[in-house]
Amino acid sequence: MTTTALGRLLRSSTTGFVFGCLVPEPDVPCFGDFVKAPAQRQQAEVIGLVYDINVEDDPFVRQMAATPDLSEAYILDQRENRQVPIEVSVLAVGYRNGAGFAQALPPQPPITLDQISQCSPEEVAAFNGHLDYLGLILAAPDIPADELLASALRNAAQTLPAADRTRFLIRAGQECARMLGRDLVRLDNVLRKIKSV
Repeated sequence: MTTTALGRLLRSSTTGFVFGCLVPEPDVPCFGDFVKAPAQRQQAEVIGLVYDINVEDDPFVRQMAATPDLSEAYILDQRENRQVPIEVSVLAVGYRNGAGFAQALPPQPPITLDQISQCSPEEVAAFNGHLDYLGLILAAPDIPADELLASALRNAAQTLPAADRTRFLIRAGQECARMLGRDLVRLDNVLRKIKSV
């Protein structure tokens, strides 16, 4: 299983974490991607979903942005050779320890400067063997929960063989219906987003 290193942890809590990385493309994950961070002295890994990518303000970029006819060489230099401050926010949706995956908040958050990696397709498929984590997404405050849920499910479906994708999305839709049965407007919105694969 190969994983892609993405950046280093800036801050964390039991419910999620924020990591920093250098460039926005192509190495930064996309909205709804599954990522992991070591926890409990490397005895566990926190599994999370990217829900926000924030390119921080940079005084040098401010000056360059106001320059008419900015050379492509300056732009390339800024993106490749300087510390472009990018913060990626992640919602914790589970963890893995010696017993396998658990779809609940982790017992401890990762520690500052830990390396964050992208989950492999095999890890994403295994994690999505159960869908209990959907409740953590739907209950999370201050995030675009419906869009995150749909994006995560679409990403998970892409890790499966083509013949299993539709079956997986139907099962996910049924789980959403169970969780959102009392909020039909929200359920309809989520199901439409999941369907737009």
